[in-house]
Amino acid sequence: MIYTSTDPKLQGEIAPGPADAPVGAIVSVDTLRENRVPPRQARTKKWPVLDAGGPPKQLDLKVWRFSLGGLVEEPVEWTWAEFRKLPRVKVFADMHCVTRWSRLGNVWEGVSTREVMRHVTLRPEAKFALVDAYDKGFTHRGRDLDWSTNLPIEAFLGEDCLFADTHDGAPISSEHGGPLRLVVPRLYAWKSAKWVKSVEFAAEDRPGFWERGGYHMLGDPWREQRYQFEDAEEEDEEGDAPGI
Repeated sequence: MIYTSTDPKLQGEIAPGPADAPVGAIVSVDTLRENRVPPRQARTKKWPVLDAGGPPKQLDLKVWRFSLGGLVEEPVEWTWAEFRKLPRVKVFADMHCVTRWSRLGNVWEGVSTREVMRHVTLRPEAKFALVDAYDKGFTHRGRDLDWSTNLPIEAFLGEDCLFADTHDGAPISSEHGGPLRLVVPRLYAWKSAKWVKSVEFAAEDRPGFWERGGYHMLGDPWREQRYQFEDAEEEDEEGDAPGI
């Protein structure tokens, strides 16, 4: 008997390369590396599902909103229909999870972070993007709170960063962060927030859900910035982690 996979996200033996990227797509620079798998990572052909507490319940697109606020001259908010009308891009990129799997050759489509920033004016003191999501994290006391993560502005504005609603040509499923997720290919995947709700721009860095639990404030997979304590000595010697 011949068994065939029913998983539409299962890749073949050879990972898609930059030559397989759609015409006109932005090609993430990390896909051009001779070795695309960071230290102590392993390639997966699947697309594993990991999150803090599961997809948010009753995320109705009729009431869905996405907003930019904080240190901007004037906040902006979109409905789902309004957001879908913004100019769109495709991005060919690899994805690296802190749990040590890497899925190579993803094709994302959505609205670039640079495009959404054209709709606001940042104040000069804004240095960080604090991303909130519709799902819930939890505290050590068991209290639910909105899930969040933090990014330096330069990481948030990477050429290959976008708010994606499709993956490999299909709408992103709820379990993978649909209807909309942030994608920051050059950082560990927990920074690519699922179910995004808003971005607040701030002068100072603030830890999000996993960062409060000890995860690294930046999360560069090529420097293995998994946890806050791991490269403290390196940063002391070399200065702050480089921008993206």
